[in-house]
Amino acid sequence: MIGAAAPERCALCDRPLGARIEWHHVVPKSEGGRETVPLHPICHRAIHRVASNKELARRYGTLEALRAVPEMARFLAWIANKPADFHAPTYGAR
Repeated sequence: MIGAAAPERCALCDRPLGARIEWHHVVPKSEGGRETVPLHPICHRAIHRVASNKELARRYGTLEALRAVPEMARFLAWIANKPADFHAPTYGAR
């Protein structure tokens, strides 16, 4: 996209984006999804730690539904005041 402005905020945590941006299919591409949203790498990993692609497609079809998952809500509370380029290991990925 020539001339398109870079996204400014993470679609999951709403913190300003940093130097690295990853694009996430809200409904996985393998499940027919097309919409992508910008995320911090740590937020992207947290999503895939909390839910499988099938769960993302069938159970959590929106970021709002995903934010309501208790494990995700805890992550979002924890990450809220971290700097944009903050990184930490995310364990338990599916």
